[in-house]
Amino acid sequence: MKNAAVSEQLLSGNDSALIDLLKTRIQQGDSASSSRNAALIWRTTHDIIKQDGMKGLWKGTTATLVRNVPGVALYFTSLTHLRSIMANSPYFSLQQTITTKDGIKTVLPKLSSQGNLIAGATARVGVGFLLNPFSVLKARFESELYGYKSLSGSLLSIARMGPSELMRGFVASSLRDAPYSGLFVVIYEAVKRESSNAYATSIHSFSAASAGAIATIATHPFDVIKTKMQVRSEARYRGFVSTVSRTWQQRGVAGFFDGASLRMSRKILSSVIGWAIFEGMLLFLHRP
Repeated sequence: MKNAAVSEQLLSGNDSALIDLLKTRIQQGDSASSSRNAALIWRTTHDIIKQDGMKGLWKGTTATLVRNVPGVALYFTSLTHLRSIMANSPYFSLQQTITTKDGIKTVLPKLSSQGNLIAGATARVGVGFLLNPFSVLKARFESELYGYKSLSGSLLSIARMGPSELMRGFVASSLRDAPYSGLFVVIYEAVKRESSNAYATSIHSFSAASAGAIATIATHPFDVIKTKMQVRSEARYRGFVSTVSRTWQQRGVAGFFDGASLRMSRKILSSVIGWAIFEGMLLFLHRP
């Protein structure tokens, strides 16, 4: 399972790093833009190339892999174990076995919608807590506001500022990740149950894409808040409430959806690849 998660992240790692870089650059600013979404993305890309050359588009790739590879592996592993434990509880297990039209069932533990919601949220927030220092590091490597040169030196620099700096943006991350993962697992399992073949890779991919799109747009405002808290050093961005207030005053509702299309494209891509590989590996491991 860990190998499957690592494979997924390595397959999509370069694209993820580029998309995250553009998203961070767009989200970190204060001023509203009159440009359409596509024009803003192209303008941001042009500015990066003009300043740092083509290699600038992959700034922070190493930091992205350092954060996301263990993050994905830990999430899938903890989610599987947690669902297996919860499946033994009458409060969370699915009381009625649901099969597809062809009578084929998935190999994942079956939980009620409430169980899937709790399992997904708990696993994601737990992993987020452990890896939050690397999330801060990743965001700052992607931003041009910091002149970080090496991973180790940058992490030590953040650590010297105290525990609060290492955990910057954790509340916003939790408010983003808990509902995202909970909704994702619930929607993923619901869509899959309605399919005609729960083992088909196409069904896993479609279920993951649907779940990823819905969960991403529902939780995106917290992603914007997290980014601002982690990369902006001004006092007005040090607290969750003050960051929300500042964003609302400057941009209104639109400010909470900066970079939404970029994040959605990345989430759909990584979800499709990740869950297809994950379920495929589970199916292979459970072969008689």
